[in-house]
Amino acid sequence: MAYTQKDKASVAWLSVASNSTLVVLKLSAGIYIGSMAVISEAIHSGMDLLASLIALFSVKRSEIPPDRVHPFGHEKIENISGSIEALLILAASAWIVYEAIKKLVNPEPVSMIGVGIAVMAFSVVVNTLVSRKLFRIGYATESVALQGNAWHLRTDVYTSLGVLASLLLIMAAGWFFPSSNLYWIDPLVALCVALLIAVTGWKLLVKAVGDLLDASLPEEEERVMRSLIKSRYPDVHGYHRFRSRRAGRVRFVEFHMKVDSVMTVDDSHALAEILTKDIEDVFPETNVLIHVEPCLDGCRGEDCPEGCFVFTVATGESAP
Repeated sequence: MAYTQKDKASVAWLSVASNSTLVVLKLSAGIYIGSMAVISEAIHSGMDLLASLIALFSVKRSEIPPDRVHPFGHEKIENISGSIEALLILAASAWIVYEAIKKLVNPEPVSMIGVGIAVMAFSVVVNTLVSRKLFRIGYATESVALQGNAWHLRTDVYTSLGVLASLLLIMAAGWFFPSSNLYWIDPLVALCVALLIAVTGWKLLVKAVGDLLDASLPEEEERVMRSLIKSRYPDVHGYHRFRSRRAGRVRFVEFHMKVDSVMTVDDSHALAEILTKDIEDVFPETNVLIHVEPCLDGCRGEDCPEGCFVFTVATGESAP
C-alpha cells in the first residue's frame, strides 16, 4: 500500500495525542501512589511526546521541495530532529538514574498500587497499537523521523511491562508476606528503565549523526546497486568512484561509468538514463548522478581498475 504525506502527518498527530494522554496519566498516577518507576515512565512518555512533536515538524518540513538556498532539498531535517530526540532521551535517562539511586538508598512505600497497574496496562496497549502503525508507515515511506518515533514507543512498551511486573510483585508480596519490604524494587526497576532508554537514545543518535555526516548506505544496498550496474555489461565496461549517502528518506548515489570510446553522446546518455531507472526501481527516492567516461585502452588485466567488467567477465577473475 502506498502512503501519502497526509498519512505520515496523520500518524504523527496520532502519536502526539496518545503520548499527551499517557504523560498526564502516568505522572498523575506516579505522584499519587509515590512510585518512582511510574514517574520514570511518565518522563519516558514525555520524551516520546517531544519526539512525536519533533517528528511531526520534521515530516512537514522535509517535504518542502528543493529551492535556490537548499538545492538538495530539506530531507536532513529528519536527521537533525533525530539527533535532538536522542540527546533529550539521554538527558532524561540521566535524571531518572539520579532520582532512582536516591530512592534506592532510602526506599519509600508505594500506596494504591492498583492505580499504577491500571495505568501501565493501558500504556502497554496504546503504545503497542500506535507503534505498529508508525512502523508500518515509517518503513513504507522510509521516514527516519517516524521510525525513530516508533522505536521510542516500542521501548516504552517494554519498560511499561517491566514497571507493571514490579508493581504486581510488590502487590503480591503485600498480600502474602505483609511484613516484607520490597519497595526497593520500584527504584531498581526505574533504574533499569533509565538504562534501556539510554541505549535507545544512543542508537538513535548514532544513526541520525551518521546520516548527517554523509555515511555510506548499508553494504547490502550498495551491493545491489553495484550488481545492477554490472547487469548492463557489455554496454557498461566498468565503473569507479562509487559513492553513496542518505538524507532523510532520500538516497544519493554517484559514480563514473566506463563505456566504449566510440559510443555517441546520445547513446551514452540513454544508457545512463536506463541505469538510473534500474536503481530507482529497486530503491525509490534515489538521486542518481552518473559521469560517463570513455574506455580508451581496452582492458589488459594489470591496468584494470576495480569495477572493470571487461576483464572480470571475460576471465572470471577479479580485477587486480
